[in-house]
Amino acid sequence: MWSLNPAKTALLVIDMQNDFVLEGYPMEVPRARLAIPNIQRLIAASRKLDIPVMYTQHTLLDGAINSPLEAAYNPKLFEVGMRRGSFGVQVIDDLAPAPEDTIIEKYRYNAFHNTLLEPTLRTIRGLNQIDTVIITGTLTEVCCDSTARGAYMRDFQVAFADDATGGLSVEAENATFDAMAKFFGRVMHTDDVLAELGA
Repeated sequence: MWSLNPAKTALLVIDMQNDFVLEGYPMEVPRARLAIPNIQRLIAASRKLDIPVMYTQHTLLDGAINSPLEAAYNPKLFEVGMRRGSFGVQVIDDLAPAPEDTIIEKYRYNAFHNTLLEPTLRTIRGLNQIDTVIITGTLTEVCCDSTARGAYMRDFQVAFADDATGGLSVEAENATFDAMAKFFGRVMHTDDVLAELGA
């Protein structure tokens, strides 16, 4: 089994945006707020260890024309949620990106789909120096899961930080962790991620 190597690892913070995290906002995921302290710890350690910190912002255009099937399953997205340039699309203040961090705008659950994530990972430390991603954020069972699978399909090793993600329910999270551990990567507690990184 592989081990985390800070020199070859990037931290992904998936969709921790106002519309997903803040109380009363259109796509609110209350359990995402539980993940904030552990994501903060991972961000702080990553910056200390010079691990690239990369944020995704799920982004819709007016009428959700860039993701019509997503809106078909969740019709309120035709009207509200994650609009480019809005307060709701921004990363929450508690996890605010630093100037040296990378922000990836994404349009599907999988952050690798038609985005700059893969070419950025392939070159941010020099060509093909990153081989591992740590997954954090929301929703555990949707965008975190899809992005983790996308990473695996592109031959990145996946560390899925289970207590640094938030889903719609404990049951949904546990189903994701089970599948992830069996087929796609390592499911790890934040404490174990930090210990293995030497943070």
